Amino acid sequence: MPDYHDDLRLAHVLADAADAATMDRFKALDLKVETKPDMTPVSEADTAAEALIRGHLQRARPRDAILGEEYGVEGTGPRRWVIDPIDGTKNYVRGVPVWATLISLMEAGGGGASRSSGAESGGGFQPVVGVVSAPALNRRWWAAKGAGAFSGRSLTSATRLQVSKVETIEDSSFAFSSLSGWEEQGRLDGFLDLTRACWRTRGYGDFWPYMMVAEGSVDICAEPELSLWDMAANAIIVQEAGGRFTDLDGVDGPGGANGAASNGLLHEELLGYLNQRG
Repeated sequence: MPDYHDDLRLAHVLADAADAATMDRFKALDLKVETKPDMTPVSEADTAAEALIRGHLQRARPRDAILGEEYGVEGTGPRRWVIDPIDGTKNYVRGVPVWATLISLMEAGGGGASRSSGAESGGGFQPVVGVVSAPALNRRWWAAKGAGAFSGRSLTSATRLQVSKVETIEDSSFAFSSLSGWEEQGRLDGFLDLTRACWRTRGYGDFWPYMMVAEGSVDICAEPELSLWDMAANAIIVQEAGGRFTDLDGVDGPGGANGAASNGLLHEELLGYLNQRG
């Protein structure tokens, strides 16, 4: 199995640089925010952080391709870095500390299924390194293929992550982001049935539920509409913590347009609920 330690170290360097840039503008009174064509917000911190990461990668890994939320895809080849400079921009611009920079390295033929050939949906690439850095929460999580998943302040000061061992939906904690997407897809009835069946539900949203699945503090989570940059880093961290990450059709990996994560034991039942159509 390839050793991704150097790539993981680089991802931490990239996250350090992004953290400094995003924290410098967090809660700034003069922060500039615009609306993208899909009506989602983008701040000057999003674009600056992605540009910063791209600059580092172009110097350190000039042969690797880059896909980012703000500037699209650049380059070709069997290795692609996937970047979400600020996952949780709406939180960021309102001063809510739940946001993170997501950085993943994906490789062609990485061992998972993908049904799409598009750059923004994986195209047969699978994540082999992932870092999720939430500086306003003073938290960071990471993983590399075959090396496990961890959380801590640095590579040398970390705790290994392990998903929960909860075996029944009735005992599970379920995290989600919002109701609107489920309703738009005709999945709201199944979603609501799931919330009624679970022991506990909470709307944490964005990257955080996936990290809590990896930590074992949440058992299942799902979102109905996502892009590759929302999922790639989360997916490898959940998988290396012993869990499972698929789309809502059950295809492993972040290659779909939505995501579901679990401790593995509850995954089929999770998908069963969410695929009930109203």
